[in-house]
Amino acid sequence: MPEKRRAEALLAELRALLERHVRPDWTTAVEGVLISRVDRADPPEPSMSGTVLAVIAQGAKHLALGERVFAYGAGQYLVASVDLPVTGHFTRADPGHPALGFGLTLDPSAVAELLLGAAPGDLPRATQGAPSGIAVSDAPVALLDAVVRLVRLLDEPRDRAVLAPLVKREILWRLITGEQGATVRQLGLPDSGLSHVSRAVGWIREHYAEPFRVADVARLSGMSVSAFYRNFQAVTAMSPIQFQKQIRLQEARLLLATHPGDVTGVGQRVGYDNPSQFSREYRRRFGAPPSRDAARLRAAARSPAGVLT
Repeated sequence: MPEKRRAEALLAELRALLERHVRPDWTTAVEGVLISRVDRADPPEPSMSGTVLAVIAQGAKHLALGERVFAYGAGQYLVASVDLPVTGHFTRADPGHPALGFGLTLDPSAVAELLLGAAPGDLPRATQGAPSGIAVSDAPVALLDAVVRLVRLLDEPRDRAVLAPLVKREILWRLITGEQGATVRQLGLPDSGLSHVSRAVGWIREHYAEPFRVADVARLSGMSVSAFYRNFQAVTAMSPIQFQKQIRLQEARLLLATHPGDVTGVGQRVGYDNPSQFSREYRRRFGAPPSRDAARLRAAARSPAGVLT
């Protein structure tokens, strides 16, 4: 069967499998595997990307990371190798033709194990510098085939425990050796530029309410200031200070969902001493002032976060 027809057949089967097995919380009986179904093209919503492979079986999506916008649709996949603040929405989805997606959490230790077991010459040559933390490509037939076989195991509980880990390894191998392999491989390399940036990302997320000097975070990450700034920008599409602001505002939004009447207090908790600056930057980020957005959040049903939403 020609590649294009084979890909179309696999996508058709994947759509049927996803429709059958989707749950309200999007989890499945296979650890790390998520299934999403979205019935309408809602406005863009901020979330954290997670470290994940996302394959679109039906519909299309836009995902913004800083100034970069990633567009992907049926038959394409996205990989995120760092947990980053993103804004995304499905651009094609309606009740009669819902958006359907498959997700697999990427485990750095599993990537590292495959890299260690690879024979010399099995892997593409390393690229200079840190790759983007998010990348999009067309899904090759071999990857789609492995994804379909993994989702089929939801119908085969007897075989799941033994075969699911094997198919997950195959999917990781297809990613590592594929077009976006540089992004995925660095997830498993302890001394890669991406791993240094991930260390900084983790520190900023834990200390987002505190002021910091870029030089101090660069030193914590084990990089010179110039190399750190260059690699951080390449991975996150933001400067460290811009990244901190994104995290502060997302944390503020979560807090306001449960404390809608304490806008000033929430702003202070996430690191804003100036209420006017907090309100201004919040509105710029989310399209509404904090109090109005908080009321909308409490009234709206929330869906699971991440690159699948």
